Amino acid sequence: MKKLVLSLSLILFVALSLFAQELEFNVSVNTPRLQKTDPQVFKDLEVAITDFMNTRKWTEDVYEPEERIQGNIQINIKEELSQNEFSAEIQIQASRPVFGGTYQSVLLSHADKNVIFTYEQFQPLQYTQNSFNDNLTSILSFYAYTILGMDYDSFSPFGGEKYFQTANDIISTVPSSVTGKYKGWRASDGNRNRYWIIENILSARARNYRQAMYDYHRLGLDMMHTDEETAKSVLFQAIEQIGAVNKSYPNAMIIQMFANAKAAEIVEVFKEGSTQQKTKVRQIMSKMDAANANKYKAIGR
Repeated sequence: MKKLVLSLSLILFVALSLFAQELEFNVSVNTPRLQKTDPQVFKDLEVAITDFMNTRKWTEDVYEPEERIQGNIQINIKEELSQNEFSAEIQIQASRPVFGGTYQSVLLSHADKNVIFTYEQFQPLQYTQNSFNDNLTSILSFYAYTILGMDYDSFSPFGGEKYFQTANDIISTVPSSVTGKYKGWRASDGNRNRYWIIENILSARARNYRQAMYDYHRLGLDMMHTDEETAKSVLFQAIEQIGAVNKSYPNAMIIQMFANAKAAEIVEVFKEGSTQQKTKVRQIMSKMDAANANKYKAIGR
């Protein structure tokens, strides 16, 4: 009987562990220029990153399976710098479920370029809060907490604050002795990197942006199944608010990130909008995302 109780307890623990995780990411490592490294190393890297993202407990909350944040990480190896050091581009996409259906709304679609990292085959990836272990786990953890912040912001006003703060803490743990080699952690590394993502999000100038992200998702998308007209009006107002942030905070990285994540969704939603909404949304999005202005013509008139 005691063995049975222990067995049932173990099954329950495993079951609860499966329900507890927040992230559900697919990981792929592409090696178009592979020359020296054993291909099995990159297969093991895929497994190691998948385990790191999906089995780690990132928050104190329990997520139901349908609540897990879906995502993709694609690592494109550009150069083999040594037997265990690589130069790569990391593409990350994450989405959150929309209430009342099976639709997933993209929260983040971003390419982190010119990443250098080391990977020792068979060695598990480890993240230790408030310390720097290596560049790869710092980057993965940074995006995990940033995505969690975006997700929580989309369900309650400024609900992701502590996760954004943790992402910011990760930046501060990267020692100055390695930032010359590992780019993307400092303001001096350019105006489109990890430093500026969090700087923008935590800036007082972005408060209206973050409020708009809550309105857009929770009061807009999540309500489409019950009152489409009202929900679409909220979406329209949220886009107007983000457009206003774009004017007051020109060249903010988060504005382009919003456009990268939401362009296709906004086009589809407002194809059925009023003439006034269509015109205004086209204007706002074309200013935010000038390089891709033509795509918003698909909204129509």
